[in-house]
Amino acid sequence: MECFDYKKCKFEEEVLKFTENRGVDVILDMVAGPYINRNLKCLREDGRLVIIAVQGGLKAEINFGYLMRNRHTVTGSTLRPQSDKSKAAYTRSLIKNVWPILNKNKIKPIIQKIFSFSKISHAHKALEKGEHIGKFVLKI
Repeated sequence: MECFDYKKCKFEEEVLKFTENRGVDVILDMVAGPYINRNLKCLREDGRLVIIAVQGGLKAEINFGYLMRNRHTVTGSTLRPQSDKSKAAYTRSLIKNVWPILNKNKIKPIIQKIFSFSKISHAHKALEKGEHIGKFVLKI
């Protein structure tokens, strides 16, 4: 696993370097907007770009020739409008399929800092600075 500070480097170049120019199979994109084409450069042939949030904006211009040549798939999904029944099914699937991988330490989230509940305002201030790489955890 690698981490790249997208503010200090061109992450698409780093991803390609890390994967020996092969690219990655799947990208879960929470930014969209201006990152779409940069993310497409990170995908290998037949790769998938899944838009799960649009923090960078709702619109982007895409070179469809590049998309078709590489047989990329771009799709989107969000949980918010789905039924409670659907959300519960996703949760059961995560518990069955993802938790065992996490428990075996095959995938490790990068936790930058743990905040106690009494320090929630500090956690918000740290998030607002936008200088973090890992996740913040709120301990209740």
